Amino acid sequence: MIKFWSYDKEYNKEKKKILNNIEKTISKGNIFFGAQLNNFEKNFIKKYKAKYGIAVGSGTDALLIALKTLNLKPGDEVITAANTAIPTISAIINAGGTPRLVDIGEDYLINVKKIKKEISKKTKAIIPVHLYGQMCEMDSIMKIAKTKNIIVIEDCAQSQGAKYKNKYSGTIGTFGCFSFYPTKILGAYGDGGFILTNDYKLYKKIKRIRFYGIETVEKTNFKDKYYANENGINSRLDEIQASILNLKLKKVDLFIKKRKFIAKEYKKKLFSTKLELPRENLNCNHVYHLFTIYHAKAEKIKKKLLNSKIQTRTIYPYPIHKMKAYNGLIKNKQRLKNSEKKAKGIFCLPLYPELSSNDVNKICFTLKNILKKI
Repeated sequence: MIKFWSYDKEYNKEKKKILNNIEKTISKGNIFFGAQLNNFEKNFIKKYKAKYGIAVGSGTDALLIALKTLNLKPGDEVITAANTAIPTISAIINAGGTPRLVDIGEDYLINVKKIKKEISKKTKAIIPVHLYGQMCEMDSIMKIAKTKNIIVIEDCAQSQGAKYKNKYSGTIGTFGCFSFYPTKILGAYGDGGFILTNDYKLYKKIKRIRFYGIETVEKTNFKDKYYANENGINSRLDEIQASILNLKLKKVDLFIKKRKFIAKEYKKKLFSTKLELPRENLNCNHVYHLFTIYHAKAEKIKKKLLNSKIQTRTIYPYPIHKMKAYNGLIKNKQRLKNSEKKAKGIFCLPLYPELSSNDVNKICFTLKNILKKI
């Protein structure tokens, strides 16, 4: 079976280093807010050329904490794409806001030409979701946000290392929110997230919110340490995950290079088929978190691939406004037709650094044969 995703080979290559790091970390007796976390935060901020940042418990928490800085009131709206993960929407709602969805373009990203129509006096933020490894058209989004005095929170869960006009994902908006879920470009062996910002006051605020609203965890006086300045949450990246991420961050550029090579091979071998292949937008450096393709008969193709022992995935089979949990919140469903259409035909082929050339060849050979008969 060719798995859709696997970390086995990656882990086995680095097993000794990883286990040695974990053992050293545990033996120091500091599981939270220790040297591993401090080093990882410094290294991540430096690598992606931001001024400030904090590690948190998950990508969902990263979005929630960023949104909580806005002090959203009932009725306040946050604009985002209809084709996105549930956590983007749940974070908006849990922060006190209402999601306002915008349809997607042919690149599966938020259609920037349709954003203005969804803006109202209630709009407080825009969350552009950089999907599948490619960034949204940020110049237009930032121009709209500046004109309307709206905050931009980049959802970078699938775009770590991607660039738009030579600027890293997560460094253009007010906040950049990342996920270290195991399947991501930089994945932990558990969960984790990160928030980048270039605003010092907001950095201090997200740092408080991360840990119950407490100003600092560095104070030695327990009485001073255990004092909340505002309402916060508990979202800590532990030392064990930080130690793993510190090791893997050194190789993240190599991971991306391998992903791009595999994507190039897929494109070359599947170019002559009737599949809609990923497009790389102007001014964007695509890092191929996922290799996403479209075909009207996607379900039949996926079943036949699985029968040939090749796993695929439909990442978002239901648009947000079609889900029971959010159906009643979405007021503009009639303007989300492309999201509905694409959800029926989008699926992803296996893509991770350890995927072998033989596996890529087998996937392409099998897929082409299926397409001839379908």
